[in-house]
Amino acid sequence: MRFVKIKNIKIGGNAPFVLIAGPCVIEDEKTTFAIAAQLKTITGKLKIPLIFKASYDKANRTSVKSYRGPGLEKGLAILAEVKKKFHLPVLTDVHSAEDVKAVAKVADVIQIPAFLCRQTDLILAAAKTGKIVNIKKGQFLAPWDVKQIIDKAVSTGNKNITITERGASFGYNNLVVDFRSIPIMRRMCPVIFDATHSVQIPGGLGASSGGQRDMVEYLARAAVAVGVDGIFMEVHSNPEKALCDGPNSLALKNLPALLKQLKEIDGVVKRR
Repeated sequence: MRFVKIKNIKIGGNAPFVLIAGPCVIEDEKTTFAIAAQLKTITGKLKIPLIFKASYDKANRTSVKSYRGPGLEKGLAILAEVKKKFHLPVLTDVHSAEDVKAVAKVADVIQIPAFLCRQTDLILAAAKTGKIVNIKKGQFLAPWDVKQIIDKAVSTGNKNITITERGASFGYNNLVVDFRSIPIMRRMCPVIFDATHSVQIPGGLGASSGGQRDMVEYLARAAVAVGVDGIFMEVHSNPEKALCDGPNSLALKNLPALLKQLKEIDGVVKRR
């Protein structure tokens, strides 16, 4: 079974699940560092591999008035400091091929947003960097459809590709997760499960998206139970005041107990 590596972190095969976590967007340096510090402490105690995630720009917001982030230059500078200060690999997403070169200088994992998962030029640009490319499966795609996306990326010679499941559109303002998608896609590459965007209610609040964060733990446990390679979560010290995706973000205080459960489930499944 395929796997990818970031230094001493292995994603895929029979390796324990990796956690990809952080705030939806970089709000400011202080908040970002505080969340990174807490995540490192929590995962360090549980011995769970951690990749820190945060976006410098969220270009696909519901409203033109929504907070998007500090921008490319300032955002990447903050992420570079997270790497240096906390010795953590970092993930961030790109929305245009023009940003890829600058992002590749900082990010260990380049992420393609779900709505852009079929944008050929963007995928090729990201893959050509040789970095791990995490491609979020669009809400409009069947799991077997990601083969074409993976083929685009691998055509560059880069096989360091992961796919993230984040739910499928089900009527208006709703997502559902078909957990059969995880083993189907794992036949092609390592699979991450986005436990927080999967409980999102897209556009559900009119000018912004809603969410059901109380469902995060249930979906995360289910994903680990079917053998997923990583769990993606947006976390915040105070989700009610988060500048982006607060309704579906998990409170940091609730993370340790959930991760302990996930590690126990993962141990049972991977031992098989």
